[in-house]
Amino acid sequence: MRILVTGASGFVGPPLVAALAQAGHSVRGAVRERRALEFPPGVEIVRVPDLTGSIDWAPFLAGVDAVVHLAAIAHAERAVPDEEFDRVNHQATAAFARAAMAAGVKRFVFVSSIGAQSGPTSDRPLSEADTPAPTKSYGRAKLAAEAAVRESGVPYTILRPMLVYGPNPKGNMAKLVRLARLPVPLPFGALHAPRSLVALDNLIGAIRFALDSESARNETFIVADNETITVAEIVSILRMASGRSPALIPVPAGLIAAACSLIGRREQWDQLTGSLVAPPAKFMAAGWRPVVDPKTAFAKMA
Repeated sequence: MRILVTGASGFVGPPLVAALAQAGHSVRGAVRERRALEFPPGVEIVRVPDLTGSIDWAPFLAGVDAVVHLAAIAHAERAVPDEEFDRVNHQATAAFARAAMAAGVKRFVFVSSIGAQSGPTSDRPLSEADTPAPTKSYGRAKLAAEAAVRESGVPYTILRPMLVYGPNPKGNMAKLVRLARLPVPLPFGALHAPRSLVALDNLIGAIRFALDSESARNETFIVADNETITVAEIVSILRMASGRSPALIPVPAGLIAAACSLIGRREQWDQLTGSLVAPPAKFMAAGWRPVVDPKTAFAKMA
């Protein structure tokens, strides 16, 4: 199968491209900047324009059987206007899906986000049957993009991954890893709110399943590890994997949340430590299986 992967130079892109190439697929990786990344021999790397502008996708889709669309604004280091989220994460995806339909692409795998379905916390487990209720511009743009993919007519699979973690993590997970590396006790011993996450290896397996499986055709799936984990467990695993004691002090979560509110970090706190459980039951019923559990994946990451 000839597969076009957009966002091939991002967090998920390089290991996904390597896995697809190793599985015998012909891979075309679309990137904005070549940078100093190494891709397996035989992988075709093409440069695409900025997604904020109009793109002629036809040359990139020539001869392509399937698409994995990763490219998006996600872990931005600057404030992103709502219209930019909409332009890149929604409108560019819509145009790409329409172009893929015109090019005869047989499967369009769109990597959306759990943010298209929910805010950073939930008082009950989520499922695909819930009415989506995104709370941020990023999630609203992703939800609009999902609708556009469905309306394009291209055979699709939409994946809504939970927070992704793996080597060299991004965003809030990177901040937690940096905290875990500090040589001091941390006040996280009482942080036992369960949270669904997804290991990078499990997400890559999910994408591969979506490309190959007829049971995933024209479906939307939450992608998560099959076990939840807490912040206290994550930090303990990271520290013990480095040969250190967890050294976690059981400070009440409410006190830490209040302190984060005072310094303007409450939203980031909720995104990482609040309860957000989303079992991948529908995806597993379709035949997908995680390849690694969170405790093993975090120890490997450390």
